[in-house]
Amino acid sequence: MSHNPIRPWRNIDRRKSRQIMVGSVPVGGDAPISVQTMTNTDTTDVAATIAQVQACAEAGADIVRVSTPDEASTRALREIVRESPVPIVADIHFHYRRAIEAAEAGAACLRINPGNIGDEKRVREVIQAAKDHGCSIRIGVNAGSLERDLLEKYGEPCPEAMVESGMDHIRILEDNDFREYKISVKASDVFLAAAAYQSLAEATDAPLHLGITEAGTLNAGTVKSAIGLGNLLWMGIGDTIRVSLSADPVEEIRVGYEILKSLGLRHRGVNIISCPSCARQGFDVIKTVEKLEQRLEHIKTPMSLSIIGCVVNGPGEALMTDVGFTGGGAGSGMVYLAGKQSHKLSNDQMIEHIVEQVEKKAEEIEAEATAAGRAAE
Repeated sequence: MSHNPIRPWRNIDRRKSRQIMVGSVPVGGDAPISVQTMTNTDTTDVAATIAQVQACAEAGADIVRVSTPDEASTRALREIVRESPVPIVADIHFHYRRAIEAAEAGAACLRINPGNIGDEKRVREVIQAAKDHGCSIRIGVNAGSLERDLLEKYGEPCPEAMVESGMDHIRILEDNDFREYKISVKASDVFLAAAAYQSLAEATDAPLHLGITEAGTLNAGTVKSAIGLGNLLWMGIGDTIRVSLSADPVEEIRVGYEILKSLGLRHRGVNIISCPSCARQGFDVIKTVEKLEQRLEHIKTPMSLSIIGCVVNGPGEALMTDVGFTGGGAGSGMVYLAGKQSHKLSNDQMIEHIVEQVEKKAEEIEAEATAAGRAAE
C-alpha cells in the first residue's frame, strides 16, 4: 500500500543474525528475507532443469536448490550454474565427494545433512572445498535423518536432539575457521520444527533457513507452512525460507511470497484483497479475481488491489489500497485510486479497466522509486 504510512503495530523486530553471501544474495543481517525453492527435474536433464530454474527465478526465487545425488548430476551442475539467473545450492546427501564436485562446478552453496554426510574428516574436506571455491554451506538438520547416537540419547526426534545436531556441526565448521554458513532444523511436524527453531535462534547468531519439510500437497502444505513459518517469522526468526510442497516449484515461490506479504516482511507484485462473495455481490467476485490474478502476473511492482462485491466493506478496504473496485449494483461499481473515489464503471468493462489502472499505477510507483534513487545518489 504505497500511499499509506507504516503503522508501528505492524512492525516485526527481526532477530539479529550474521550476514553471509549465497552467491550474489545476502542472507541474514538486515538483508530481505530470501525465498528459495528446489527443482524436481532429473538434474542430468540439463535443459529441463535450467528451464525450471528460470521459471522459478521469473516467479521471484532468489535462490534455487538442485539435487546432486551422483557424479553425473554434479557434471551437469556446471552448465546449470552457468545458465542460471540466480545462485544455485547443491543438495548433498550421503556422498561427501558430491559436495566437493559441486563446489568445483560453481555451486554458490552446499547443503549438507549432518545425519548422513559422514565423519568429521569428510566434513573437513567439504569445508576446504567450500573455502577454495567461495561457497557458503547450509547445515541442514532434518528430524527424519538425525544421527543414530542422538536418537539413542533422546529416544526420538525432539527439539533438543535437532539443535544439538546443528550445534555439533557448527562447532566443526568454526573449528575449521569457516563462518559462511546458515542452518536449518526442519521437521514435518509444525510443533517440533517451531520449537527447534526457537531454541536454535537463541543458541547461535547464524542465519536461519526456515522450512516445514514434506509439508504436503499445494492446499494442505500451504496451510501447514503458513502456520509454521508464519509464527516463526512473526517472532522475528528466519532469514530465508523454502515452502516444501508436492507441487510445481513455482507454486512454492508464490506461497512463500504470500506468507511474507501477509506479515509485511516482503512485497512483490499485486496483493489482491478480495471478499469471499455472497448474495450481496454486484458482480461475480470469484471469477473476476481469478481472471485478474492471471492478467496481473506480469506485474512485479509491490502494490495493492481491492476487489469487493458490495458496499458493506468495499469502500473501507479501498481506502487502504492503491487501486480498488467496489460493486454497487445496477451493473456498475466504483473505482478507487489511491484510496479515493475516482469514477463509476460498468461491470462488463471492469477487468480491462482495472488491468490498465494497475499497470499505470505500477509505472508511477517505479518512476517515483527511480527518481528517489537518483536523488539519493
